[in-house]
Amino acid sequence: MVEIRHLVDCKNHLGEGPLWDVEDELLYWIDSSAAEIWSCREDGSKVKRWFVPLHIGSMAIRKGGGAVVALANGFSLYDFATQKLTHIKDPEADEPENRFNDGKVDRRGRFFAGYMSYDHDREDADRGQRPVRNSALYRLDPDLSVHQVERGIKCSNGPCWSPDNKTFYFVDSYDQVMHAYDYDIETGTLSNRRTFLTAHDYPWTFDGSTIDAEGYLWNAHVFGGRLARYAPDGTLDRMIEFPVRNLTSVMFGGKNLDVLYVTSMGRPIKGVRQTEAEAGGLFAVYGLGVKGLPEPRFAG
Repeated sequence: MVEIRHLVDCKNHLGEGPLWDVEDELLYWIDSSAAEIWSCREDGSKVKRWFVPLHIGSMAIRKGGGAVVALANGFSLYDFATQKLTHIKDPEADEPENRFNDGKVDRRGRFFAGYMSYDHDREDADRGQRPVRNSALYRLDPDLSVHQVERGIKCSNGPCWSPDNKTFYFVDSYDQVMHAYDYDIETGTLSNRRTFLTAHDYPWTFDGSTIDAEGYLWNAHVFGGRLARYAPDGTLDRMIEFPVRNLTSVMFGGKNLDVLYVTSMGRPIKGVRQTEAEAGGLFAVYGLGVKGLPEPRFAG
């Protein structure tokens, strides 16, 4: 039987990016707009919090310790002990209205993260009264070089790879579309973009994703209050209703990689305060009958 637990009452403004580190057996996640990094044990105990000076879109643990973070001003390395940053590069320094959003590490230790525009959060952009800036998806290699791998994106989300490393999935939340690409694990390059799923006929959109050991994709439906599991051919396999509406991202974790951790958003939407008591919390889903895959560390 599937069980949903409100694991940590963290009241995140914009909870994102759950990340289970198999080596330290810790779950990390972020509050993007509060510029915070959080962690806890598998059962939600021993909660810790760190701070960064700017909005944080995503992070990954490094093989050598610490983390790599994608902030509003680009890629940086982060030291948990001192809470100090070592700046790497801002590939969109000429676009101050763009900031990094979701990101993940491939199985060769490269960190992929994409930008979004602050326009995405503005009501007049939603009503089509002003254009939303385009941005791009970038790859940070272990030698700390930065490479653009895709462009023409409004709100980057949900990067993840099939178990055989041959398919890369990626969401543009603003356009309500999930793409699939052919992926070359040797070079870290994308090709043959095609539409995998769309949500054009619905009031919700796709947000963060993860892949399970069977190659099925799990996605958080932000504004929809549901988790969905999709087969590799795009068929909807199952849907799980949640007690909060604004889910943001998902990641399997726990010692057996059989717990699905889910972040959520507590901030007001369109100026309307959320009334759900558990909004912004960290959730755990048990009894799904499937397991995830180990999340790689950044090799740089």
